[in-house]
Amino acid sequence: MPAEWEPQVAIWLSWPHKRASWPGMFRPVPYTFAQIVAQISRFQEVRINAAAALQPRAKRLCAAAGADLAKVTFYDHPTNDAWCRDHGPIFVKQDRTGEVALTDWRYNAWGDKYPPYDLDNRIPPSIGRKLKLRRFENDMVLEGGSIDVNGRGLLLTSEQCLLNKNRNPELSREQIEQNLRDYLGVKSILWVGDGILGDDTDGHIDDITRFFKADGFITAVEPNGRDPNHRILAENLERLRGFRTPAGKAFALVELPMPKPFAFEGQRVPASYANFLIINGAVLVPTFRQKKRDAEACAIIGSCFPGREVIPIDCYHLIWGLGTLHCISQQQPA
Repeated sequence: MPAEWEPQVAIWLSWPHKRASWPGMFRPVPYTFAQIVAQISRFQEVRINAAAALQPRAKRLCAAAGADLAKVTFYDHPTNDAWCRDHGPIFVKQDRTGEVALTDWRYNAWGDKYPPYDLDNRIPPSIGRKLKLRRFENDMVLEGGSIDVNGRGLLLTSEQCLLNKNRNPELSREQIEQNLRDYLGVKSILWVGDGILGDDTDGHIDDITRFFKADGFITAVEPNGRDPNHRILAENLERLRGFRTPAGKAFALVELPMPKPFAFEGQRVPASYANFLIINGAVLVPTFRQKKRDAEACAIIGSCFPGREVIPIDCYHLIWGLGTLHCISQQQPA
């Protein structure tokens, strides 16, 4: 599995339509998606899973947002929900031949929290058939948001998610690690502990810590000592400090302060700047209408990706679905 900063041919999305995922606040969500499509299409192709009935309006919204429609392709792939990072395929690449294939894991909507998910489970085989790519199927439950790789043999994940009894109760930690090695071509698995408050995915890594280079992490920290995320993220940072590269060196660590906590209808949302998306020539950063913190996050993330344009995306409404830019997308390597 290549690192996200390696060349991509496209970003995959699944068009939003499930109102229950954004209760009472669905209306702005398709417009936000259209803005994201417009920004990505400046740099590369966007491929969108959407039932045929959803496509005319989706195309209109993307056009109105200024998307380059020559670079946007809609596929008649009906979905239950919009979280393509988790129900979409995880692409892999053969180092020797350059062949791109896809891995197809079982998806159970984060421990059977939001059934049904039968259509979502059909997305990887549908994409495989459409693109005529080889597909490697594994019966283990795995979501793309729960892992991050450096493209050089290391994979980062969290115990709270991958060892959760609502995912693969029949598998040991060793068996889970072996599946990751066999199917994603990684050598070592690095484990952090828990994820942030309000995260219904049970601690997805893409809300807390990401590789920004082969030997460097950018990791969320909570400056407010009274916030429960402070301890969780401090413990996470401690683990990262203890990790060593294959060459035996410490990793470079960049701290990324969390946005100020906020809630909708009394429910705290898992807003995190770590849910950024790397594309060819740019990095899209979620923002939350917090002028100072948003600007600081964009500057910190930009410093990790010199030469890439930093594009802030207003995710204030999107996060009510409990995920943002990384959660809705999946990169296809070139």
